[in-house]
Amino acid sequence: MSNHAFEKFVDGQGLYDITAQVSSAVASSGVQDGLATVFIQHTSASLLIQENADPAVQADLQNWLSRLVLENDPLYTHTQEGPDDMPAHIKGALTAVQVAVPVMQGALALGVWQGVYLWEHRHSARTRSIIVNVMGD
Repeated sequence: MSNHAFEKFVDGQGLYDITAQVSSAVASSGVQDGLATVFIQHTSASLLIQENADPAVQADLQNWLSRLVLENDPLYTHTQEGPDDMPAHIKGALTAVQVAVPVMQGALALGVWQGVYLWEHRHSARTRSIIVNVMGD
């Protein structure tokens, strides 16, 4: 078993490809066959596995989720940190804070068009902390 932590700077809302950092953690673990669990230590960002070929997919996902979860909804009471804060928490609740990827022959067993993404739900730039836990033989 191996744990690896890294930080990712994000420049506001959007999807950020972290596949290279996760792959590096898997490679340094020495695990040949097993499972990599990727976990983000935040409640207003999330993780997902998504297409890595056409950036329009990421833009469409971002636009769709922003339409689904609106800012400035009068129902929100958690508003101290700005109009994007509560929507970011809702978006984080609707998506995932962890993803699991099989490890085969020492590498992530992602499909041809798959990448691991950090999905930032806040507007402002910030640094996010991610843990990669790799278990196996």
